[in-house]
Amino acid sequence: MPRVALLVIDFQHGLIVGPPAAHQADATLAVLNAAIGTARAQGWPVIFVRHEDADELPRDSAKWALHSGLDARSGDLYIAKTACDSFLDTPLQAELAARQVDSLWIGGYATEFCIDTSVRSAAARGYRVTVLEDGHTTQDHPHLSAGSIRMHHAWVWARLSAPGPVTVQPLQRCLAALASSAGK
Repeated sequence: MPRVALLVIDFQHGLIVGPPAAHQADATLAVLNAAIGTARAQGWPVIFVRHEDADELPRDSAKWALHSGLDARSGDLYIAKTACDSFLDTPLQAELAARQVDSLWIGGYATEFCIDTSVRSAAARGYRVTVLEDGHTTQDHPHLSAGSIRMHHAWVWARLSAPGPVTVQPLQRCLAALASSAGK
């Protein structure tokens, strides 16, 4: 049976609330909180990854804080990072190994930067990755809308060639698959 952890990446006040605000922030927040509830009910580790940058997201600032609507608790694991890759120069892989995790559910912010890099990094390390299709977001850009960015990355992730398989599906489909596997 796979040992799963939930990674919620960079769902931080300064990134989600903005300005500019993240695309469909409230809907993404609801999906992430439902995934957090599922992870806790399953006994999975809930891991919050926070980006920090001395200029844009200084540690312990209001912008750096997790979005106040997230169901974050003291028993959760908190990882600080300074690059798009949640594994680079962080204790994430060691924490996952200590918990014998081999599968990840991933959601958060920003689709084209930290989510994309972390999904690819996890898959390259052999983790089975499930991207919460409705649990990640970004902002509109002058050349591409946030919705188009999300759709494009979902298409790419589902076709990655890596040691660890990547699945992209909405939370409800993840929950149905989880229920189906529990019934076996």
